[in-house]
Amino acid sequence: MQQTRAQATIAELLRTRFDALKPAERKIATHLLSNYPMAGMVSITELSRNGGVSTPTVMRTLNKIGFTSFVSFQKALKQELSEVLADPVEKHGQWARDTPREHVLNQVADSVVDNLRDTLNQLSHETFNRVVDLLSDQERGLHLAGGRITHTFAEYMGTHLEVIRRNVHRMPASASLWPHHLLDVEEQDILVVFDVRRYEADTLRLAELARSRGMTVILFTDQWLSPIAQHARYSFPVRIEAPSGWDSGVTTLFLIESMIIAVEKRLWPKTSSRMQELERIFDYTGRFRREK
Repeated sequence: MQQTRAQATIAELLRTRFDALKPAERKIATHLLSNYPMAGMVSITELSRNGGVSTPTVMRTLNKIGFTSFVSFQKALKQELSEVLADPVEKHGQWARDTPREHVLNQVADSVVDNLRDTLNQLSHETFNRVVDLLSDQERGLHLAGGRITHTFAEYMGTHLEVIRRNVHRMPASASLWPHHLLDVEEQDILVVFDVRRYEADTLRLAELARSRGMTVILFTDQWLSPIAQHARYSFPVRIEAPSGWDSGVTTLFLIESMIIAVEKRLWPKTSSRMQELERIFDYTGRFRREK
């Protein structure tokens, strides 16, 4: 039996249909996305007041993303919240109740393909291109950070970008050293931060501080949106579902590698010189074996 594909989150539905909404409907959609999902966990009266629109406008907006009642909308939000808060043991139990019979390789492959397809369907090419422009600006210092597991994404992206361009800084894996790092950032600098569910307080505080110091924050997160999204100029919600107690990082890595390639192409004349110089340094150190 094949695993059922995950349904779109309310945030994904709002972003996908945002352009089709009327101005007042866009206003409530923006309010919901700005503090997602908690902005929707109030009464319809309070939601309309907080969003600066009428209650009929709230319902028209929810109707356009597929909800016939406010009750069904909040039920879906609560289900999403329970998935966000699920720890690895609880998450594995949810999958185990409907374990597919196929080999694990096929299970994981199906999950990865679904994640990639759903993410690309939600991804704004315009946002992607704007972020590539920022990452290609070598006058801006580029700083990368992540959490307990996601710091490996920051390390991977940083290792490549520091070859492609100058002024790249990988922040320490230990959050206790981040304040030291922030001493030398400039207002025009960029912070690329990774944060997925079971969102970490340290990365949130980092993003808040970075924004307060004038940095541009770029967030890689999941489909439920890290709280950092409210401080980020650009956010990339990525599907991370997996038939496991762990989340999948394959689609996040796909997006990282796509950006690395885009920046490399943008900066190639200078990048090629940096790569040649790096190879000369490697030759001198004898780090890599050369075929005779």
